[in-house]
Amino acid sequence: MDGVLQEAGSRGARRRAPASRAWPLRARLSAGSAALALVLTACAGEHTGAVLTPAAVTVPAEAPRTTGRERSASDADHAKLVASFGGEYRAPAALRLLSDVTDRLVKASDRPDQTYVVTLLDSPVVNAFALPSGRLYATRGLVALASDTSEIAAVLAHEIAHVTLSHANARTELELRSQLVSRVVADVLNDPATGAQLQSQSRFAIARFSRDQELEADGAGVRTLAKAGYDPFGAARFLTALNRTVALKAGTGSPGEPDMLATHPATAERVALVTRAARRIGAPGIGSDDRARYLAAVDGIAYGDDPGEGVVRGRRFVHPSLGIAFDVPDGFAIENTRNAVLGTTNEGSRRLLFDQVEARPGQGLDAVLKSTWNDALEAGSVESRTIAGHEGAVALSRGKDWTFRLAAIRIGDTVFRMIMAAKGATDPDPAFRRWTGSLAALNPDESRTLKPLRIQVVQAPSESAEELSRRMAVSDRPLERFLVLNGLEKGAALKVGQGYKVVVE
Repeated sequence: MDGVLQEAGSRGARRRAPASRAWPLRARLSAGSAALALVLTACAGEHTGAVLTPAAVTVPAEAPRTTGRERSASDADHAKLVASFGGEYRAPAALRLLSDVTDRLVKASDRPDQTYVVTLLDSPVVNAFALPSGRLYATRGLVALASDTSEIAAVLAHEIAHVTLSHANARTELELRSQLVSRVVADVLNDPATGAQLQSQSRFAIARFSRDQELEADGAGVRTLAKAGYDPFGAARFLTALNRTVALKAGTGSPGEPDMLATHPATAERVALVTRAARRIGAPGIGSDDRARYLAAVDGIAYGDDPGEGVVRGRRFVHPSLGIAFDVPDGFAIENTRNAVLGTTNEGSRRLLFDQVEARPGQGLDAVLKSTWNDALEAGSVESRTIAGHEGAVALSRGKDWTFRLAAIRIGDTVFRMIMAAKGATDPDPAFRRWTGSLAALNPDESRTLKPLRIQVVQAPSESAEELSRRMAVSDRPLERFLVLNGLEKGAALKVGQGYKVVVE
């Protein structure tokens, strides 16, 4: 949730999470899923990192075990995970294609005896992951992004490689051992300083370990992809589309620099690795992409947010279930994430966050601001204020590199928080007042007109991508989004009569 403030330094970027109430805009992993997260390998989302050549990182077989037993995913774990990603998405044709592709890949893998089950998740995020038990998961957002069968096969082959290489179990073993060593040094040997240093070092080691696993799975996945008869260059095409999607969401045209502790290698570097792996197998054009079947399978699937969980329409955010809406100032692009609505300007100098926070019965809104913001609020800046006709409180906070305006607003029994950050010492109050002042109860007529978006496959009437992109029911950069959805570069000519994906209501 704090990604909107990630560049604000260690001061303003921190805040306390609500005590118990779940953010209603999107389902999220609960605390009860913490154990499940240890054995879950998430791969296709917007992750970054660095390192091209996989290192041989393994846990020696003769080393003492700390897990006590092999981990597996129970039915309860599966149910929790599916619920945290919006439940299963019902798209029989798409699920049948994913299952058929998986069966074909397994026969070409190093473990053709392994059993796999694919679940399609009702989430707009681009993600896929695997459990050691052989359960594979892909979101509808990922399925919508892929352009042909070989691309989705590349994602599934990568996840299958994680299972056959026992990556999740190896990472869990390393994490638990690192925790054990740090605890022994700190508590048993009574050396907290060294224990803390070892814990910090282990974070880097685990991050590096995870990046190496991703690269190893990339290489193994490309080999399996080719052995199954699919185009091995499909992996590079999908990762390129993912990179472009990250850039679109960032609003800057660039995916940004990787975090040195990120668990995934930089997508651009992964593209280079899988491209080299594919070239070692053969020249472009080998294998099948089965594009026609893929487009037929994804025709009609949902795209983007479920209106019931809040939707972004240009600069406007609307949430029918909460009955609220607001408009962001000019220059901001906003996104409805799992835990909050986040926004940024193209150059990244201004950012905003909207979320729901916990408030005790009778707690004043000034106290809510203080309890949900770890940095200091400027003396004398906290004041009660009526905001869009509702009880509210506002405050100012200055970090090392950013200046923050904060508001807590009570609507009925719910308290919402609105934060705007400006880089440097400039107070963003004028834009902040316009934004907070736009918060209002949702007009029932507007709520009724909200329709879910979906993918529609249409035949190109001409070679012009601009012409077909005008059918896209998105207000934010429709041409760029059309190109990314169809794996096309800027200036590419369409093939008349061939099918392409567009987003429609």
